[in-house]
Amino acid sequence: MVQGGPAVQVGVIVASVLGPWIGARLLVGAVVRLARRFGLSDLATGLTVVAMGTSTPELAVSVDAALKGPGDIAVANVLGSNVYNLAFVLGVVAFLKVIPVAESLLHCDGLALLASTLVAGLAILDLRVTRLEGAFLALAFVAYTAYLLRTTRTEEERTGAEASPDAVTREVTERPSVRGRDVALLLGGLALVLVSGDYTVLAASDLARSAGVSERVIGGTVVAAGTSTPEFAVSLVAPGRGSLGVSVGNVVGSNVFNVTGILGVGAVVRPLATAGTPFVTLGWLAVLSLAVVAALWTGRVLSRVEGGLLAASEVVRWVLGLLGLTG
Repeated sequence: MVQGGPAVQVGVIVASVLGPWIGARLLVGAVVRLARRFGLSDLATGLTVVAMGTSTPELAVSVDAALKGPGDIAVANVLGSNVYNLAFVLGVVAFLKVIPVAESLLHCDGLALLASTLVAGLAILDLRVTRLEGAFLALAFVAYTAYLLRTTRTEEERTGAEASPDAVTREVTERPSVRGRDVALLLGGLALVLVSGDYTVLAASDLARSAGVSERVIGGTVVAAGTSTPEFAVSLVAPGRGSLGVSVGNVVGSNVFNVTGILGVGAVVRPLATAGTPFVTLGWLAVLSLAVVAALWTGRVLSRVEGGLLAASEVVRWVLGLLGLTG
């Protein structure tokens, strides 16, 4: 809890806004250099390394909620974060810059996004996620990550086999070497992003409670948006640093990780029971996931108009949620 009145809480939120941007710039630059050294593409890096790093706040909130008992917070945080990522984060990025989409994102990762949402929805359907269901979700994420890394390595080996020996030698020589400075920048940038996001969540939650907003609504809106601050910062910074694949992969990978890895780990720690009715948020997440994947399938790009509509839909959801008109 942030000590002080509303003015102090607002000040903490404003001050912590700068942290994610500075941290994201350090994180993106370092992680891309390290990933390229090991032969990972920007997209694969965003889907795995960056996605898991920026989803750490959701993991912390969900495990903490599981240990303390309020399953509403854990479930609402995961679902709300995924809606926020797809609608607001991806929408704002697309509004600022038209996003071309790699074919692999459509064929594999788009399907993974839909499948993970469906499986998590089935687990939540009875308002309880058991340890067995949690273990299945967590193992599904491990399998998906292993597949991504294996596919990326296989593709690199195939490309290397088709290339001339001189080209392969040149590519290996041109790869940036692993330096302690990059590792330090990665860890420092991630820490700055996470700490800043944590303070934002605390201050924003205190403000919402003082306004009489329920815990479930706070979990699905304020806390969800706050824990998604790292994804928002990284996804906005990455295109400007020439890593659009990291930006898109971060959103998709974070969403898959949230509903499989995070929800799964939370349920394994302690079965999650929610007294609320998350079906409105769950249904909206399913609609958004289908809409985004369909838009990418048809046009192979996410246009500025589509990005603006996605972002606007999240603003409307927030207003309705804070007014108590949605679940």
